[in-house]
Amino acid sequence: MHLTPFTNETPAPDDSAPALVIDLLGFLGVVGQKLLWIAIIIVSCVAAAFVLRIVIRRVVKRIVDSAKTKANVENTQALERSPLADMRLVQRTRTLGTILQNIVNVMLVVIALVLIVNTVDSSLLGSLTLLTAAVGAGLGFGAQNIVKDVLNGMFIVAEDQIGIGDVVDLGLASGVVEYVSVRITQVRDVNGTLWYVRNGEVTRIGNLSQGWARVIIDLGVPADVDLAAVEATMLGAAKELAKDPKWRTRIIENPELWGLETIEGDALVVRVVIKTRANAKDDVGQELRRRLRAALMDQDVAIPSMAAVTLTGLEGAQRVRGANPPKTRPNPVTGVPPVAERGIWRRKKSSTDPEEKK
Repeated sequence: MHLTPFTNETPAPDDSAPALVIDLLGFLGVVGQKLLWIAIIIVSCVAAAFVLRIVIRRVVKRIVDSAKTKANVENTQALERSPLADMRLVQRTRTLGTILQNIVNVMLVVIALVLIVNTVDSSLLGSLTLLTAAVGAGLGFGAQNIVKDVLNGMFIVAEDQIGIGDVVDLGLASGVVEYVSVRITQVRDVNGTLWYVRNGEVTRIGNLSQGWARVIIDLGVPADVDLAAVEATMLGAAKELAKDPKWRTRIIENPELWGLETIEGDALVVRVVIKTRANAKDDVGQELRRRLRAALMDQDVAIPSMAAVTLTGLEGAQRVRGANPPKTRPNPVTGVPPVAERGIWRRKKSSTDPEEKK
């Protein structure tokens, strides 16, 4: 019988278990470090968005407060009675502030995503760049309208073409502007319908709330009436309206009588106009028609017709500079430096200049 000799040797320890634990701990440490960096990136972007939002709001508030202080009013609603430039400045500043906040939010989200991807795996950033380039190329062909809307919207807001609360005619819709963004403009019409108009589709804008407006009334009188007496009565009624304390703050300049416009059958059409504030045109027009009717009835003059007129096309263009142009002039534009009386190509006048002596 063969006996195996007894030995004191022990089996070698298994080193695979500690190595696995070490690898697991190293992996968890790397993942934890990356998660920590991702958390730091997210917190930093949120904090940056919060700080930038505060800065934007303070800048907007400072500009609005400056406009209110300049106009010597307590709230922005009272700015309607102040110079037009102040109210437009408030509207444009608030709109641009909202747009700037949205742009900052989008930029911070994009930056956070790029930093997170780079933290997870830097090799993915190159793939993400290629993917972004491919997506950008696709959007360049498929999203041209969106780019057009955004660019046109930025110009509309920056150039103060429209503002919230303006009465506008965009061609596609007409009404009161309720919201303006870089992509769409919301317009509420008189029936209450809310129209969403893409800024890229807006090719012309008619703003009825900027500057001033003109009330044009065509009044028909019998052909056998004393025309000079009728014109004097109409002009007198219009001037009384302009002197009324209730209405004189809404009327900018003295009324004008443009005289006999047309002869229609058995009626003579006489035109009277008043330059008013932009938001007071309808109210002044209604009051003027009421007073004209009362004044002519006191003179026992029958009124075949009376209508408000909006001059358009060639008729409106000829009235600007024609045989009988209006006497009213546009309001001076604020913020524009005055034009020099002497051009750079002209010789400066001296005391010995013959023309100066004249």
